[in-house]
Amino acid sequence: MVLKYTRSIIRVVFVVAIALCSWIDMHAQELDSIKTQYLNEVTVSASRSVRPLKNIPHSVYILSPKSLAEDLSISTDITDLLGKEVPGLAPGAQSRSNSGQSLRGRSALIMIDGVPQTTPLRNGEVDIRSIDPAVVERVEVIKGATAIYGNGATGGIINYITKLPEQKKGLYGQTNINLTGGLAYTANTVGGKIGQLLGGSWGKWSGVISANFEQTGEYKDSKGRIIVPNYSFGETDFSNVFGKLGYQISSKQRILATYNFNKTQQHTNYAVVNGDYLTGTPTSGVLGTQPGAPTGTRGNHNVHLQYTHDQIWQNTSFVADAYYTSRHDVFYYSAGRFDGVDGQSEIYDSKKGVRGAFNSRVLYNDTFYTTFTYGLDALNDVTSQPLLDGRIWVPKMHMNNLAPFVETEWIIHNDIIVNGGFRFENTNISVDDYQTLRLTNANGKTVTPSISVKGGDLSYNAALYNIGIRFNRFKAFSPFVSFSQGFSVADIGLALRASKVQDIRDINTTAVKVNNFEIGSISQLGNLRLELSAFYSTSKLGTEMTYDNTTGVFVLDRTPEHIYGFEALANYRFNSRLEANATFSYIEGKQDTASTGHYNAYMNGRRISAPKVTSYISYAPLTGLNLRLQYLGVLSRNRFAQLSSGLYNPYEGPVRAYHVFSFNGSYAVNRNVSLTLGIDNLFNTDYFLARSQYYVLNTLYGKGRGSSFNLGVVIRY
Repeated sequence: MVLKYTRSIIRVVFVVAIALCSWIDMHAQELDSIKTQYLNEVTVSASRSVRPLKNIPHSVYILSPKSLAEDLSISTDITDLLGKEVPGLAPGAQSRSNSGQSLRGRSALIMIDGVPQTTPLRNGEVDIRSIDPAVVERVEVIKGATAIYGNGATGGIINYITKLPEQKKGLYGQTNINLTGGLAYTANTVGGKIGQLLGGSWGKWSGVISANFEQTGEYKDSKGRIIVPNYSFGETDFSNVFGKLGYQISSKQRILATYNFNKTQQHTNYAVVNGDYLTGTPTSGVLGTQPGAPTGTRGNHNVHLQYTHDQIWQNTSFVADAYYTSRHDVFYYSAGRFDGVDGQSEIYDSKKGVRGAFNSRVLYNDTFYTTFTYGLDALNDVTSQPLLDGRIWVPKMHMNNLAPFVETEWIIHNDIIVNGGFRFENTNISVDDYQTLRLTNANGKTVTPSISVKGGDLSYNAALYNIGIRFNRFKAFSPFVSFSQGFSVADIGLALRASKVQDIRDINTTAVKVNNFEIGSISQLGNLRLELSAFYSTSKLGTEMTYDNTTGVFVLDRTPEHIYGFEALANYRFNSRLEANATFSYIEGKQDTASTGHYNAYMNGRRISAPKVTSYISYAPLTGLNLRLQYLGVLSRNRFAQLSSGLYNPYEGPVRAYHVFSFNGSYAVNRNVSLTLGIDNLFNTDYFLARSQYYVLNTLYGKGRGSSFNLGVVIRY
């Protein structure tokens, strides 16, 4: 009882302290324009050449090193922290699976330093957590359909930019130690993380290496119940090894080699106890053994080599990339599903790619500045989804992609920025003859028969365009408008494994081409920054995953669709110590079920997230002491009719609003040592996660994690 009241007092003290400090400093001196200038000078990889953020004519969100560090002092779940930070990105589900975490209602292409991690041929939806965020310098989120990095970015791009060696002589390092666990119910929840980073530069060489290991305890909800064991972060081991080595060949030439290895495996002591949607009983766990092999990423390897020449010939620079990725993901165990026999699926994916891009300044004077970026991308991707026992569920798919591209930027009188581009996608996918697996229900009844399917080649060609205009004459109103197209081969593996025909040419595997329109503005009014954008995207073919009530199998719905919405961000710096930020996202989508041009049916929750509100207030009452209170509000969405049973079709359940607060603080003891404290779900709110609500699947009907703590120390030397 004493412990319970102590925790409550701690929470109240944190909130009161922030409110009091805010009141004390309300009339302190105004912050100068340093931060505004810095924001305008940030360069991003939102195109194939690095450009200032102020010259990008569409929405880009940058998760800065400072914000990332503050978020990581609360939780290392990057799916959750991105959901709390990025407007237009669906909230996380506190799970290793990012199923349903769409970006503006469509799929995002996940990248590490421009190297793709997503497996679009058979999307396992575990790609957002492809790297330990401890080695990430910043995150760039490019919103809206784009083809600048190729296939898969129909909703945009999430690009993790990894740490570079610091520009200092000799050896330096950083050690991070964290203790984590549940605050409301602590028993068996304690875990920890340790990370070590070393870097340095010697003559023309520079490098940085890092190793991180984390082990979590049990994850419990606000009532002390075990959270859904399937894909949970509870009782899970995370390990990541990262290295980057650079060599300065000359003042204009350099080479950079990067390697990253990421592994995640769950070793839970709990078996799943299914919940009940009708009674509001959450899925939980009971002491026991999970059947099958541990789920998780058994290995995700990334090797990336980059060569840069700032002036390969007059007024032209050149960047060449070569990369190799290999990942192996194991998914949950299914009893009796595969030909009446238990089974557990896994996805293998390997990519080999080379890219080359030239950037030429063609015209530059006091009136015009014109550049052209042009080059060629080549990619080989091999993906399959067998079962652990060797049976084939999705056969190997061999994809070869070749894509020439050109981009241009025109800056007129320093105020008018015009961006345009063209990319041609030539994609060929080959599949050998294969046999589909007979799928059965819980009673052993066949829901889809096993059939022989003749393989062959699938070819896709797509010409993709983009154009955008931005006007920067006035800081108080900097409007932009853009049109862009994205391309995706959809989830061919899902279509192949559910085939009802005997030739892959008769399966509807037509690629998706998305048209995206956006209009927005950025305003700087003193210390107030406002960002507003509205978007509209269409595709003649959809990629909606729906549930076939006849067979009990999830299939792709290729119905035409359009998605629309708007986003708003407001940031205000009261002074050098106090800052407030708020965002709002609204997304809606409909389908044209009869292909008549009339969009008459709402899209389900797996693609269209409920409206989302986020905010934070950050305060530095003393030098070296920083406090932040953060808020996530998921609002209601109810678009579908209830069935006579009282249930809803899967993915069509209504989302009821919930509100969660978190707190983090850091204190610099001296120049070398800092202490951090984070509390997630500060007030121990009891709620069902949005994904659990719209899924309407008793096996995954889970609540959010209760109040939890993350206590850390950072040592720099």
